[in-house]
Parts: sequence; C-alpha cells; structure tokens
Amino acid sequence: MAELNEIIHQPVRLQIMASLVTLKSDSAVDFSTLRDLLEVTDGNLGAHLRKLEEARYIEIKKEFVDRKPRSFISATQKGRGVFQEHVEALEAILNTNEG
Repeated sequence: MAELNEIIHQPVRLQIMASLVTLKSDSAVDFSTLRDLLEVTDGNLGAHLRKLEEARYIEIKKEFVDRKPRSFISATQKGRGVFQEHVEALEAILNTNEG
C-alpha cells in the first residue's frame, strides 16, 4: 500500500500545504491571511507551521511592513515534492479501493 506522509497527513497541515503549493514557487502568503483562510487560531496555526518548518517543508520569512512585524510562509521545493508524493499515495489508495 502507498505510504502516507505522517507530517502532512494531519488535517490542518494538509490544508496548509495544499494552500501553499497552489502559489507560484517564488510566492508566499502572510500568516494572517493563511490563518483566516483555514479558520484556525494563531496558536494552532503557529504550532502546525513549526512542525512543517522543522521538516523543511515550508519557509517562514519575517519582515516589517509599515513598522509592524509580519510573517510570510511559502512551500519549499522539498515540501512541494513531499506533498505531491502524498497526493499520489492518496490517489493510489483510492484507486485500490475502487475495485
């Protein structure tokens, strides 16, 4: 059976990665936008981002915009590849169960 990625498979992290891989590889989304899109709390999103960052699936850059700190999140090449493998594993499982 296809191997699912345990880090990505968690529902919120799956949503984070799905959101990030739809962006161009040189684009990022700010923390607040991602939080609002996923309808999670700051703390919840922060914990999941930390897990993804530790795995090097995402990159977080902190900048000052109008003298206020903002974090911008993007998927790394590794993260994009691992996400694609995870999607393929899900598809393989679905295709196995069709018969």
